[in-house]
Amino acid sequence: MGFDQFVADRLDRLLGYATAITCDKHLAQDIVQNVLMRAQGKWERIGAMDAPYLYVKRMVTNDYLSWRRRKAAREIAVERAELAQHVPSMADPADAHAERDAMRARIAVLPRKQRAALVLRFYEDCSDAEIAQVLGCTESTVRSQLSRALQTLRTHELARSATLGVQA
Repeated sequence: MGFDQFVADRLDRLLGYATAITCDKHLAQDIVQNVLMRAQGKWERIGAMDAPYLYVKRMVTNDYLSWRRRKAAREIAVERAELAQHVPSMADPADAHAERDAMRARIAVLPRKQRAALVLRFYEDCSDAEIAQVLGCTESTVRSQLSRALQTLRTHELARSATLGVQA
C-alpha cells in the first residue's frame, strides 16, 4: 500500500485517536500532520512493516507524550461537539454531549500514559499487546497503567459523588 492510499484509508482514525488522547481537536490535527510528514519520508520502510498503522499510531502517541507538547496538552479545550463525529449518537443528543464532556473532564486528570492506555483500550479497542506496541512498553506495564487509571477515575468519581451528596 502506498503512502497516499494509507492516508486516505487511515486519516480519520488517526485524527479520532489523536483527538481522544489530547482532548483537543487542533492539537490532534497538528500532531497527526507532523507525524504524517515524518512518516512520508520513511514510507518505504514503514509501508513494508506487518502493521504500518500501529507504527504510525505509535508515532502519534510518542509525539503526544513528548516533552514538546506538555504545555499545549495541559490546555484542554472544552468543545461539546469534539468527539460527536467519532461516537455513535444516542437517543438524546444533549445527553450524548453532556456525557462526552463529562468523560473528557474525567480523563483529563489522568497522567498522559494512563490516558493514552485508556483511549487505546476503550476507544480504539486494542489488546494489551497492541497497546504495549504503541506505548513502547511491556504488556504488564499496560495492565498496570490501566489499573491505576481506572482506580484514579473511581476515586475521583467517589469524591465527586460524596461532594454532590453533601450539597444536596
